[in-house]
Amino acid sequence: MSKDLINQRQIQWFPGHMAKTLRVMEASLRQVDVVLQLLDARIPYSSLNPEIARITRGKPHLYILNKADLADPEVTSHWVSYFKKKGDGCIALSSKNRAGISSVKNAIDHELEELLSRRSQKGMDGAKIRVMVVGIPNVGKSTFINSFAGASKAKAADKPGVTRGKQWIGVGNYDLLDMPGVLWKKFDSYKTASNLAFIGSIKDDILDIEEIAVGLLEEMQNVDPQKLAQRYRLTEEELKLEPYELLEAIGKKRGMLMSGGTVNTERAAIMLVDEFRASKIGRISLEKPEEV
Repeated sequence: MSKDLINQRQIQWFPGHMAKTLRVMEASLRQVDVVLQLLDARIPYSSLNPEIARITRGKPHLYILNKADLADPEVTSHWVSYFKKKGDGCIALSSKNRAGISSVKNAIDHELEELLSRRSQKGMDGAKIRVMVVGIPNVGKSTFINSFAGASKAKAADKPGVTRGKQWIGVGNYDLLDMPGVLWKKFDSYKTASNLAFIGSIKDDILDIEEIAVGLLEEMQNVDPQKLAQRYRLTEEELKLEPYELLEAIGKKRGMLMSGGTVNTERAAIMLVDEFRASKIGRISLEKPEEV
C-alpha cells in the first residue's frame, strides 16, 4: 500500500462526526464508572486509539480483545498477559458468542471493587453500574452490546460507521453508554494505518482495494505464509513472488481471468480481503506484544 496514498487520504479518515464523538466522550466521562474498550484481537496495538486513552485516563479500564475467534489463540493469550501486566483488566472473546459475556461482567465487577464496596457501605448495592463502551470503527461494539444485553439493542453491521450517536442501553444491573467508533486524526505509523485498512476500520471506498490487498499479502508473507499457501494452493516459489505478482497468481488460480488471459486483480483483491476478514485463510494475528 502506498505511503503517499495514506498521507493524501488522512483528512478523510477523520470526518466531523468523529471529532464530535471525542468531545461527547470527554463530556460524558463523569457519568460513567468504568470504560470498556474493544480492540481487534488481530491487531490489539493498532486498534488502541490514543485519543480514547488520553480522554479516559484515570477511569477504571477493561480491554476486550474482540474477534478472538479470528486471531491466533496463542498470540492472543500473550496480549491478555501484556495488558494485565500494565495493570488493566483484559479479556479475549468473540462477541458473537454469548458464552463469554459472563466473564466480562465478572471483570467489570473486579475493576470496580472499590466503588462497589463504597456503595455497599452507603446502602447503595442496587445502584446501576455505568459502563462507557468505546472502540474504533468496525471493532464489533454493537454486536458485543447485543450479546451483553441478550437482545438487539444496538445496530450492528459488518462495516464501519453504523453507530452515529451515543445511546444509553439498560441491561440488568448495568447501563451501557454506546459511543460511535472513532479513529484519530493522524497515524504515527504506516503499519498502524495499514492494519486498520486490512480489518475494515477504514472504509474500503477511501483506499484502493488492490493497494489494501497487496499490503495485506506482503504482511502475511512475513507473518504466516503457510496459511496463504494452504488456502490458495501456492508453491514455495509463488510464495516468494512480489506481492502484486502474488495477487495475480492467486487470481489466476481462482479463475479470475479477463479476455486475453489477463488476471482481474480487482476481483482477486476483493476476494482476498474478504476471505482474510472472514478468517477463511485461517486464524491470523498481525501483531505480537513483543513487537510494540
